Amino acid sequence: MSIALGIDLGTTYTVAAIVKDGRPVVIPNAEGQRLTPSVVAFDGNGNPVVGEQAKKLARANPGNAIYSVKRRMGTDSRIRVGARDITPEEISSLILSKVKADAEAWLGDRVQQAVITVPAYFNDHQRQATKKAGRLAGLDVIRIVNEPTAAALAYGLEREDAHTVLVWDLGGGTFDVSILELGEGIFEVRAVSGNTWLGGDDFDQRLVTYLALEYWAHHQVEVPPNDKIAWEWLRNEAERVKIELSTATVAQARLPQVDGHRTVLGALETTVTRDSFETLTADLVAQLVPPTRQALADAGLEAEELDRVILVGGSTRVPAVRQKALELLGKEPYRYIDPDEVVAMGAAIQAGVLTGAVKKVVLFDVTPLSLGIESRGGIFARIIPRNTPLPASEARIFTTAEDGATSVEIHVLQGEREMAAYNISLGQFQLSGIPPLPAGTPRLEVAFEVDVDGIVHVSATDILGGNVGNVKLVSSKALHPEEMERMVSDAASHAEEDSSYIEEVRVLASAGRA
Repeated sequence: MSIALGIDLGTTYTVAAIVKDGRPVVIPNAEGQRLTPSVVAFDGNGNPVVGEQAKKLARANPGNAIYSVKRRMGTDSRIRVGARDITPEEISSLILSKVKADAEAWLGDRVQQAVITVPAYFNDHQRQATKKAGRLAGLDVIRIVNEPTAAALAYGLEREDAHTVLVWDLGGGTFDVSILELGEGIFEVRAVSGNTWLGGDDFDQRLVTYLALEYWAHHQVEVPPNDKIAWEWLRNEAERVKIELSTATVAQARLPQVDGHRTVLGALETTVTRDSFETLTADLVAQLVPPTRQALADAGLEAEELDRVILVGGSTRVPAVRQKALELLGKEPYRYIDPDEVVAMGAAIQAGVLTGAVKKVVLFDVTPLSLGIESRGGIFARIIPRNTPLPASEARIFTTAEDGATSVEIHVLQGEREMAAYNISLGQFQLSGIPPLPAGTPRLEVAFEVDVDGIVHVSATDILGGNVGNVKLVSSKALHPEEMERMVSDAASHAEEDSSYIEEVRVLASAGRA
């Protein structure tokens, strides 16, 4: 039986697990830790260092350290390291390479396969980027699984009773909500929602800003904006204070005297209370509410119909986050699960299912956003609606809008607005060789297939002429993660405007002017 890891490739930490004797087990890294910091640094010779050693190296040379690369996955951004630019996928592959090597040393055997988790609201670009990172690390990524779904797998592995579970996953960089039906080995996702630009990093940054202001109050001088060493100290201290305030009501923040690149900064010692931290982050906690309500609405459920609320991700240890879950959902969150490790354990279970190590478990996941193409008049023609079970396939027939057209541009989109311009562009391709016929005569079939990893394949066929065009989608533009958050809420708030626009297009079309 081949060995397949379950890997939670997180914004802040990466965790690996494997199924042994039918149960998931977290694999410690070479340093004996169960969590590997998702940090990459480069030493004086340009060699990569990953994990805890990278964090230590960053204190002396923070300009060569890379944090939170997960937030850049699926975009066209590049990271400058020395004299060359590196893609987010390459940085993520270095993290995965360490996890793979550490697992092989612990197991005493080769590892070639893995199931890697991603936020439920990762789009096609981000999922493909994650698979590419795995390949660069020498792994055959046999499945991409949504993080909340993986958590539910770990929670429900040995449960026979059927019940409805809502998973809140607040990690270092992303927030996901998933609603699942569990019972008798069946795990069915009912709805997903989320915010790919909200996580523990944002809570840390509020504290970094606060500590920088406290430094000014103590010394009447600002922390120099370009002093990377000082800001690295502030970032690490902010994370430590946040963690301490999860169990204490008061924490001491300390910045030792730092020899910066150009200046010597004086020491700082100040008190941070949990109340002040909650004031600083109140708007971040409030952002947890809309995606949760959206997921409940998509699943057709009220909060009181939930049987269990599970909190996943280290940031759910923040007391204000747990309190918001209780207020919003009316249930005390389930406490008997490790929020840092449960996603990797669920990924290991899915890996075990695919390799035959785990029996009697069936997982049904869903698409996070609708998929379709731009049609006449700039209207979004929806082909696969959001929350469709995976794998999914669907096709629709289209035609040409102009007489004698011999080619058409297929613009593939993901989102919820009825107007194409406000959705995410996944890519474009051309179908050529169409017979020059009157407008409305050609029959063009556009077919979508979404695999179990949530990756999209699109084809277009000229039914009369027999010509075929197809694409496995690649990013056509850099996607800012905030776009994902706005898709569903914008669709609801602009529904009337979009409806009026569509009616106008139809009137023009019927008059022969569109």
